[in-house]
This record gives sequence, C-alpha cells and structure tokens, in this order.
Amino acid sequence: MVLVVAVGGIPTAVTAQEETATVSFEDQTTAGTTVTVDSVTLPEGGFVTIHDASLSDGHVLGSVVGSSTYLEAGTHENVTVRLDEPIGESGTFVAMPHKDTDGDRVYSFVAGNGEADGPYTADGGAVVAEAMVNASASVSMSDQPTTGDTVVVDRVELSQGGFVTIHDATVTDGEVFESIRGTSAYLPAGVHENVRVELDTPVTENTTLVPMAHRDTDGDETYTFPESEGENDGPYTADGSAVVDTAMAMPSDTANIEYSEQATGGYSIVVDSAYLPEGGFVTVHDGTVTEGEVFESIRGTSAYLEPGLHRDVRVTLDAPLNETTTVVPMAHKDTDGDETYTFPESEGENDGPYTADGGAVIDSGNATVSASVSYSPKASNGMTVTVDRVELSEGGFVVIHDPALSGGAVFDSVIGASEYLSAGVHEDVTVTLDEPMRSSQVLTPMAHKDTDGDEMYTFDESEGEADGPYVANGGAVVDTGDTTVNAVVTAADQSGDGTTVMVDSVTLHDGGFVTIHDATVTDGEVFESIRGTSTYLGPGTHENVEITLDTTLEASGTLVPMAHRDTNGNEAYDFLTSDGADDGPYVASGGAVVDTADYTVEGMETEMDSDEEMDSGTETMADDQTTEAMGDSEMTDESNTDVPGFGIAVALVALVAAALLARRR
Repeated sequence: MVLVVAVGGIPTAVTAQEETATVSFEDQTTAGTTVTVDSVTLPEGGFVTIHDASLSDGHVLGSVVGSSTYLEAGTHENVTVRLDEPIGESGTFVAMPHKDTDGDRVYSFVAGNGEADGPYTADGGAVVAEAMVNASASVSMSDQPTTGDTVVVDRVELSQGGFVTIHDATVTDGEVFESIRGTSAYLPAGVHENVRVELDTPVTENTTLVPMAHRDTDGDETYTFPESEGENDGPYTADGSAVVDTAMAMPSDTANIEYSEQATGGYSIVVDSAYLPEGGFVTVHDGTVTEGEVFESIRGTSAYLEPGLHRDVRVTLDAPLNETTTVVPMAHKDTDGDETYTFPESEGENDGPYTADGGAVIDSGNATVSASVSYSPKASNGMTVTVDRVELSEGGFVVIHDPALSGGAVFDSVIGASEYLSAGVHEDVTVTLDEPMRSSQVLTPMAHKDTDGDEMYTFDESEGEADGPYVANGGAVVDTGDTTVNAVVTAADQSGDGTTVMVDSVTLHDGGFVTIHDATVTDGEVFESIRGTSTYLGPGTHENVEITLDTTLEASGTLVPMAHRDTNGNEAYDFLTSDGADDGPYVASGGAVVDTADYTVEGMETEMDSDEEMDSGTETMADDQTTEAMGDSEMTDESNTDVPGFGIAVALVALVAAALLARRR
C-alpha cells in the first residue's frame, strides 16, 4: 500500500500527487540480506531506502536498515535493496524514496544527520510504503552430472543459519523423512555458494533432487530433523511452503570442462566448471597442443580435485602469459592415485587426460593478458578498503572509485589508490581512503597501470595522461561490490592534563558510544583497558566529542577510541557491567572499529618514539591517522583470553557474538 508519513514520524493520511515520487512495496519473504521494492518513481533521481518499524516511533535516522544504489530519474521496477546488516526476524519494514540532494550518488542521509538526501515529500509528509517481510531462506541448484555420491548446491542463503538438505522427489508425495538423501554441514547465517553435499544414499540413475533449506531450531549446529521426527530443525518456509529448488542429478562417467574467455594478469586462469568422475586435475594447455605439442603446451595445473563437480577452478600458471593467447583447459585423471600431477615427468604414463568420443576432454578460448580484480561484498571501517585479489601483468595500482563513476566522474570518483603493486598476484590489498567514507555504497576497484614508471599514482593530477586503467574487451578492468559502513572513528594526536580526550568525529549508523581504551587492549585487556566512555550518541555523525576519563592519565601513551553499539537500546553504556554481553563494539572485517592517537600528558617527560614502548609495557599502535578494524591478521599471539598477549580482535569475538545474539533475541 502507498501512504505518507510525516518526516518526524507522525503518520498523516494524504493522497500523493501525480508529479510526486511514488513507491510500491509488497509483502515478501527474504533470505536476510536483501528486500525487493516492486516499483519506485523518482522525479529527480535518488534512492529508495528501507526503514524498520521504529520509523513510526520517530526514529528517522536510526530506522534506516539499507538503501538502494543511485537510481536515475524515472520509474524503476523490482529494485533490489541490499541491507546493511542481515535481518533474522520477520517484521514490518518501510520503503521510502529519497533524493540525492548533494548530487554525489551516495546515500548520505544518516551520516549527514538528515541534512542531505532527505525523503521525497507530498503535502508535508515523506512518501512511503510498508510491507511485512518474512525472514527466511533461499536455495538454488542447477542440473548437473554426479558421481552419485555428492552434489553441489549453487547458492544457499539463510537468515538464521542451518542446513541444506537434499531430498528426492518422493518428498512431494509426503515421504518427508524417507526422501532425505543427504545434508550439508552446519551453515551460519548468510550466503554460501557451491555447497557440496555428500549423499547418504547414492544416486544411481537420473534423479530429480529437491534441495531444501532447514533451520537449526535447537541451536546445536547438528541436523536432527529425522531423529526428532520433525520436532527439531524443520525447514524454512515462505508463503506456507518449504523453501526448495529442484534439479536433475545425472550419474555420469564422462568428464566435462567449461571455460569462458576472460581477462587475466597472465598469472592464472579460472575454469568455470570441471566435472571429474574419478577425481584428478585441470591442466591448462596453450593452443600448440592442437599441433601435437602435448607436453610443451602445458602452462599450469590445478591442485588435486576430488571426484565430482567443481566450479570456478583457479589454475596458477607455471610461467606468466605475456600476450593474449588461446588456452585449452583439459581434464586429467590421477591414474596413480597419489593426488600429485605427474603427467609430464612420466612422459604420459601417469595422469593422462580424460577422453570422450575418441579425444581428450577439453574446452578452449582466449585469455586476454591485461589484469583482473576481485572484490566481494564486505564491511569497512570507513578508512580503508580491502580488495580480495589483484593480478597485474605489468605492475601498477588498484584504485577505488565511488558511485560517482557511474555518472561519468572519472577523476572525482577516485577515493583512494593502493601503493605501487609489482607485476603478479596480490591478495587482500588494503587501500587507505583519501577521506573517511561514512555511508554504505557500491565501490568499484579498478586496475591501473604505471605508465610513467615512477611507481606513483598520478592519473588524477595528470588528468588521465598517466597511469590509465588496464583494459580488456573494450572496457576498464574492474569489479564492484557492496561496501557496508556502520561506524567510523577519527582521532588526532593531542595533549592535555589527562582528564579528557577529544575524538574528532564519529559516525554511528545505529547510535551508541565512543569508548576510550588504552593500548593494553591490544594485549587482550578488553575491560581493564577502558579509560572512559562518551554519553549516548544518536545515529549520525558527531564532531569534536569530548570524553571525560574515569581516572586521570598519569603517563603519556597511545589511546584507542572504539565505536560501541547500544545493543539493549537503553542509551546507557553497559558493556562493562554486562561482561560484554551488551553494547559491544561495531565491527568491520572481523575487528573492532577504532582509531589510535598518541596522547601527551602536559608537563611530563615522555618518550613517544614510534619504536619505543609505553610505560605500561605495550607497544604503541602504528599510524594514528588511520582507523583500523583490528583483525586477526594483525595479531600474532595465539594464547587464549585468560593469558596476557591475547589480540583484541580475537578477544572481542566472543563478546561481539554474545552482543549480537542478545540483540537478535
């Protein structure tokens, strides 16, 4: 239904005019990460934003749970909106068209404290539509060959965690338990791709299978649906029916390879799929294999692959390709059973190719030597972005563009560039952004060359004359991904009498607090390191937040401002009193969202050299200007939480999990 609600949250019944924005949002089921808006009309372009039911209580900023990408002026149908955080509970949600008042194609309503990108209105109220959203699951599986022992489910999304169970078609005849052929391991809430399921009862003939999403109702992460006679771990449902898909499983002794033409930095090739009925390898040959160069044509081989279907098989090449060429992926057996590829060394005696119709099982296509970039959806601390994988044929950079790129702002859309990357493969490339990014948005990492050879990124200042992008198939080499930003903290080095600390700015999309920890937090002193906490801060951005410390600092050192949630909604900081069950930190990429700042107590002799330790015996944390999500990779101590030296990211995992569980409940 379509209605209008006053911007302050007070409902007002009015009829929207033809020239205003409109939105249609029907009741639906979601697997947790997205919702679909049936139709939205934006006269001047903008966004459609999803609010939760707290909007009706006046929580205009705090009710925002997700927003679409920028939408051009006009009418858009079936708009998928990715939520900032997955929803695990059903409820009423509100779709609201918003403007792009600052013209940057980034939804900044919350981070801008409501002063930017406000809602479209009619007769004094925001135009909205509400719908009941059922938190459930989704599952998809394609027809496939099988050894009979395993099948692969393409994609499973679960709002609360659980399993995917393979039933045969007798489930449609009421054989609920008897139809079960196999079940996956426990899958946490979220998206899972290419889930391999071992079958308890092998498939021996072409069979219709029914993958079904099941809950973990008893929370033990063990599938007990049959043993409990359906009391536990029942299926997810949507519109009164179990969430399922259907696919044909076809037992086959014939191998198969599928390859699509692609751009590469020359160091690897990705094969779309490989079906190896007896296990084996995927070997990439170049085109000379068709001229009889059987061994000389080998460019690289995969690791051993167990029997069955495999998707997105990356083959690292023995030597880089230096020019665009035809590649021939070939399915090879493991004839000697040692799970090691010895075809060339044995001069073809071992590990020969699978054959069909008198020839080797192959596919072929061009590999364009340029670059490749992989970037998956992730959370960011607002100060850095991590690109999963970059492969460059000649060295260069990976550059982060924001959504302004889609509007033609080639230079102005650049928000950060990596350090120089040599030719080769680079994984988990962290890019420091030029300015804090305070709103969730779709980012576009782009591979750039170092055309002037100075190992400095100068594409912008040279107005495109130097360091232009790698290209393939007529376009720049890029990837795109949703990047969620729920909190950002920035603090500068400062001095004072040790009684207060100033945090330059903090953005909290759900409201909360800024807590000052000392550097012992990096040694696992999660609670003992707390020196003071701000008053409650509502959703939005807060500047120059002054925090009075519980005890005066007696020595200069490094402080760690950390963004904390208000998980129980009482606007009081209960992290300490609840032993971490309430008001845990905001997290990004598995670590707490923090910044670091050196604090000098005035009038005291200090040694703040970055290579020296603080008086407390802990090392100062590097780079006071960079907000860090302190992940496991930064911590080398492997002791448990009861032993000094335990890293902050690991120490907070249980606390964060407890806080999030309490929040869901």
